[in-house]
Amino acid sequence: MYKPYIVKSLNDPETNSVIKENTPTKVRKVITKETSKEVRRALESVVTNGSGRNAYIEGYRVGGKTGTAQKVENGQYLVGNYILSFIGFLPADDPQIVVYVAINNPKRVVQYGGVVAAPVAKAILTDAIEALDIERREGDSEMKYDWDDKKYYTVEDVVGKTPKEASKILSKYNLEYSGSGNTIISQSPEAGTRLEEQSTVRLMLGN
Repeated sequence: MYKPYIVKSLNDPETNSVIKENTPTKVRKVITKETSKEVRRALESVVTNGSGRNAYIEGYRVGGKTGTAQKVENGQYLVGNYILSFIGFLPADDPQIVVYVAINNPKRVVQYGGVVAAPVAKAILTDAIEALDIERREGDSEMKYDWDDKKYYTVEDVVGKTPKEASKILSKYNLEYSGSGNTIISQSPEAGTRLEEQSTVRLMLGN
């Protein structure tokens, strides 16, 4: 646990020299490394196959937890009035960023944090991947897809195959051919790439 602070530094307005700078200060150790690893593993499963699946990012290990809190006024629960939240982090095995999103009393939506707040957190985390140059890494648990989920598969190698053979192997994708001949001489994206179902795979024909 670290001592919290808001302002990173106080600077002289004219010279911009630093008058005072706050740095991370450890207060105490809260849990063991082993417990932390187990909690991260559990929170990753929330995103891969639990209520936080709307924060799942293909090819990256995301952990998180949803929140759905009914609000109280004068000692009574309010009807249809909630705070919907999601806290997420990535990579789950070596966290570089944590995002917390809370939405107060959203209207005309399903009242669950995983439905409302998780997609917002996913958008922020997706931008963070590029900003922080976070590398892709496969998780320990794969997502079990529901019928309405976007499904991703690994593109297989069809170089050296005939168009007929390629169409059977890559049946989950839309195929575009260029060139002429009876043999696939190159493909894009290359084999091993994770690609959403019905995406386009371009195949170059030759002899």
